[in-house]
Amino acid sequence: MAVISRDLGRTDYQKTLQTMQAFTAGRTPQTPDEIWLTEHDAVYTLGLNRRDICFPKNNIPVVLVDRGGKITYHGPGQAVIYILIDLKRRNLNVRQLVNIIETTIIELLAQYQINAVTKKDAPGVYIDGKKIASLGLRLKNNCCYHGLSLNVDMDLSPFEAIDPCGYVGLLMTQAKDLGITKTAQELGKQLLQKLSGNLNQ
Repeated sequence: MAVISRDLGRTDYQKTLQTMQAFTAGRTPQTPDEIWLTEHDAVYTLGLNRRDICFPKNNIPVVLVDRGGKITYHGPGQAVIYILIDLKRRNLNVRQLVNIIETTIIELLAQYQINAVTKKDAPGVYIDGKKIASLGLRLKNNCCYHGLSLNVDMDLSPFEAIDPCGYVGLLMTQAKDLGITKTAQELGKQLLQKLSGNLNQ
């Protein structure tokens, strides 16, 4: 069953989270898989691993969410893709899905002659030690939701107020600073298309 790709445009984080949760809760074995591209207003999201978190001292809202991991930031200029798929139907486990997501991001950046890598025990995609893409997933009844974020052309300073994904001193980077002139929407659409193709293999 082919995955359905949707471009949601700019959305409110909490409304999108609720829609994603409702979609997953209401799934049947016949429900098609979907991946959603969006972009959010400035928001910190705090995952289930909430111990020893230093909350940011600024006016950006913090939302508690049900994905794995710790705290991260979403904002304008960042491409966010939510992955709503039935892992059992696709004969995938979580580790295999993470590998597909990371590999797809690396393949996309390679098209722009950028060498990106993964890190063992630190999900995401990195360039020269700086993180360009983050991911966090939740599984319910063998169905996945939440997904990935790719920094494209954004204000990175809100990351400085937190330990991104729980890693002290982790620096972030973005496509713009690496010479890619695409918008978050443009690069996000390319990533959406590549991810759809890789999931459908």
